[in-house]
Amino acid sequence: MTVSPHKSAQHAGLIVDNATVRYGETIAAQEVALDVAPGETVALVGPSGCGKSTTLRAVAGLVPVSEGRIMIRDREVTRERSASRGVGLVPQNYALFPHMSVAANIAYGMRARGVPSQKRQRAVADLLELTSLTSLANRQPAQLSGGQRQRVALARALAVEPSVLLLDEPMAALDPQLRGGLRRELGALLAATDSATLLVTHDQEEALALGRRIAVLRAGTVVQFGPARELWEDPVDAFVADFLSQSLLLDARIENGCALLLGGRWRVPLSSLRRRQSVHEGTRVLLRPESLMVVAEPLADDGGSVLDVDVLHTEFVGDAMHVSLRAGDLVLMARVPAGARLGPHLRIAVRPRLADLLVGAP
Repeated sequence: MTVSPHKSAQHAGLIVDNATVRYGETIAAQEVALDVAPGETVALVGPSGCGKSTTLRAVAGLVPVSEGRIMIRDREVTRERSASRGVGLVPQNYALFPHMSVAANIAYGMRARGVPSQKRQRAVADLLELTSLTSLANRQPAQLSGGQRQRVALARALAVEPSVLLLDEPMAALDPQLRGGLRRELGALLAATDSATLLVTHDQEEALALGRRIAVLRAGTVVQFGPARELWEDPVDAFVADFLSQSLLLDARIENGCALLLGGRWRVPLSSLRRRQSVHEGTRVLLRPESLMVVAEPLADDGGSVLDVDVLHTEFVGDAMHVSLRAGDLVLMARVPAGARLGPHLRIAVRPRLADLLVGAP
């Protein structure tokens, strides 16, 4: 699937123009098309092995592009070596020099490029202040927390004033309880730079929090690329819906005031659905875990709006339970109150106004 670059960024920042990367006979990324404007963060997301890290490495010049091209600031860099591309890279493990201080790590790239000492010292001081590391300037990486090492790696990448900043799973090495606060810190730091930032992550929350736009990859191909809100509210297919928000996207047929799902076995009243205009073809219903409710008592005449399901798994999440349900070959996710009594079989219905009817082009 080819995705055209965003018009506002066609002549600035980063453009990946239908780039294909091969490892021998294996296609790791196929005709990837995306763009990142200066000052913007684009998140690349997808399951393991989908091609997101390969795409990042291709932009960095660490793997060759067999077809297509890479443009940075109106200049084609497809065949240029990594050091001349104007790219700053923060790898997963941060790759800090263990024998150097924080300040020396930050200064390393500028020193290698021959930046004069006085200018280098001013830049290091500015970056230490930006990343709240001034008091730690003389410490070595082993004396830092994971979040502090992350900020050192980011400061080192920004020190060379990159046109493009590449972040490869920046939160992967951190403890889960630290990620929320550090994600907010990282967002603030990225907002302070004019670099075009490409962020690779497998974490949906991270992508939605940091990415102004999101590119979802599957099997080396971009399946949807656009603003985070657009992908959340109007996913192109069931894969995108499930990957970003554990949502279910079902084809629907409208008949007698109902949306008919599952071949007509489930009749959802249109009055219970929020209607949204879709940019994609067809009529579909988007169900999120909070869209479903358990029907405790039999209804005298439910008109087919109640669906019989089997309980596969329950997971306690504090104030609620996430429940995996099966209806034939279909697996659904529901969020129910923590104190709900659940047996092996349930009856569910759609909560009024908590599911979306997506109506696209005929």
